[in-house]
Amino acid sequence: MQHPDSILSLLKKSEEFLKKKEISSARLDAEILLADLLNLQRVKLYVNFERLLNETEKDAYRERILERSKNKPTAYITGQKAFYNSVFYVNEDVLIPRPETEELVEKILLDFREIPQEINVLDLCTGSGCIGISLKAAKREWTVSISDISKKALDVAEKNTIQILGDLNYIRFFESDLFSSIPRESKFDLIATNPPYIPNSDKGTMMKDVVDYEPHLALFLENPKEFLTSLVEKAHAYLNQNGKFYMETLPSLANVLVSESIGKGWSNGKVEKDLSGKERFVILTK
Repeated sequence: MQHPDSILSLLKKSEEFLKKKEISSARLDAEILLADLLNLQRVKLYVNFERLLNETEKDAYRERILERSKNKPTAYITGQKAFYNSVFYVNEDVLIPRPETEELVEKILLDFREIPQEINVLDLCTGSGCIGISLKAAKREWTVSISDISKKALDVAEKNTIQILGDLNYIRFFESDLFSSIPRESKFDLIATNPPYIPNSDKGTMMKDVVDYEPHLALFLENPKEFLTSLVEKAHAYLNQNGKFYMETLPSLANVLVSESIGKGWSNGKVEKDLSGKERFVILTK
């Protein structure tokens, strides 16, 4: 018989409880929450199945499972999310970084791998800082600025800059509604952005995890087409000649945004698919 306080017993019990609450990734979430609490790698749970939890650990774990059962995302409960080659601190002031955004970082680094010199980079609508900080971590010679409309999001990005890069001075921060507070004379070789792009009308069809907990400011728009068209136009003025603009966006708008930009000062543009085959990325060259 398994001891009721063993890792194995508690995982099984938690998984059953989360399944009843219609949490689709019940087992995975139960494991992530316990491994994080015990400061173990998730695979290490399996070699410690017999280990008993003390009362404090049991209470803390119960509390976490309860929060997850109310659809609170695991990343907000543990306060962290792995992204690209780092672990980022996250809270409810920022979007939880997504795999698609990792793909965006990868695309940029691949496209710029032949460019040896320093370049000037802006990560717009940065949230947790995941794009800008990941680029800076990979390319120390780049000058990276990050901006967000939310002061609270920038606080999270600052924390991540120190945690991942070791020093706040590696990044320039702007509290800015898009480009409004970025100096007019600033010119960038690369602007990367994962702006809000989901129509308000989609809220009803989305997971409770997202709608109930993640910041709506970073996700939803009344009119995505209008907002994103304007964003693309404004970005053009802040790029150097031959500068590049990379944006994660709504698949249904990607081709329209590219075709409407060509001829408006952009020399060329393309749409690239994410790993699930959705037309997710707009790439434009000035």
